[in-house]
Amino acid sequence: MITVRNGRDRGHADHGWLRSRHSFSFADYYDPAQMGYSSLRVINEDRVAAGAGFPTHAHRDMEIITYVLDGALEHKDSMGNSSVIRPGEVQRMSAGTGVSHSEYNHSKTEPVHFLQIWIEPEARGIAPGYEQKAFATVERSNRLRLVAAPDGREGALRLQQNAELYVAELHDGATVRHTPQAGRRVYVHVARGAVQVNGVALNAGDGARIEAEAALDIKGAMQGELLLFDLP
Repeated sequence: MITVRNGRDRGHADHGWLRSRHSFSFADYYDPAQMGYSSLRVINEDRVAAGAGFPTHAHRDMEIITYVLDGALEHKDSMGNSSVIRPGEVQRMSAGTGVSHSEYNHSKTEPVHFLQIWIEPEARGIAPGYEQKAFATVERSNRLRLVAAPDGREGALRLQQNAELYVAELHDGATVRHTPQAGRRVYVHVARGAVQVNGVALNAGDGARIEAEAALDIKGAMQGELLLFDLP
């Protein structure tokens, strides 16, 4: 069963310096029917103006993943990490017992466009942690590239949850297959372009809750870029 979440129906916030779309309830956007999916709690599509950003603020007990689509995002945190995240790079911050961080547009002239993702961890009160890795275009082109997993296999970031995150950039007509284990759920978010999942059309910003599908055949259109979450 595939249930489509139309991107136009997402929550919306416009603060001038920040324009954000919320796939699930977040901040001032609340919809009791959109509180997350399995352990996936947040997908925010953010566009931050040049030189602007989120000042230092705190989180705890959440796996926070950042995926940059365009531009560059500057990160600093209370663990002593300082980095710039660019397209093709994925960052994972385990907030655990508590961490403070800031995220700013690294450019003074161009906006930054990125996804912020929250996944609930398996256990509360773990030690905070941080990873950032680059995944080459060839690894993501016309294939599903594992970028986060509980065991960190294949060079993926290590998640404190029994969830896996794959990314793919699909040329028009290219097809990839994902076969979830029995009882697992899948969520697909289209970041750019368009795709079809078992014949169901999804456009940029759309999401799909997927259950009880033995296999998923995903076909690209309009240079589709997607994130696929394999969830408990």
